[in-house]
Amino acid sequence: MKSKLIAFLLALAAPLAFGHSGVELGPNGGRVLELSKNETLHGEVTLKGGKFHLALLDKNMKPVAPKDEVITVTAGDRSKPEKLAVEKSGDHFVFPAVKAGEWVIVQYKENAKAKPVTARFEFDPAECEKCKAPEWLCKCAAEKK
Repeated sequence: MKSKLIAFLLALAAPLAFGHSGVELGPNGGRVLELSKNETLHGEVTLKGGKFHLALLDKNMKPVAPKDEVITVTAGDRSKPEKLAVEKSGDHFVFPAVKAGEWVIVQYKENAKAKPVTARFEFDPAECEKCKAPEWLCKCAAEKK
């Protein structure tokens, strides 16, 4: 029992010890989120004009025009999360940016009756010391050393 507890605590502490992990970036330099169970659909999140833009991408990272998809976004304090207004704007979805340090939870549904796929990321606009990109878009750890 004691060894299981120690292993569990070490697993929780590992990300803190090794810093941030790199993220996958899409063709527009945004953060890629997995929006399917079989890696056939991704979302690329970019920040423009104080709003997040979510574009849909296929398995080859090519744009997919939105049709009947439903995107729900939740953010804010964990004890009192709030749903953000999501609008379809041309070939992507738009929702308000969040405060630094807040988690953004994106739920994607292929249509109104489909089961949701959930993706999340922490919005950290602080600059990475190594690559100078915002931490939420930092790919340093993903690059080969």
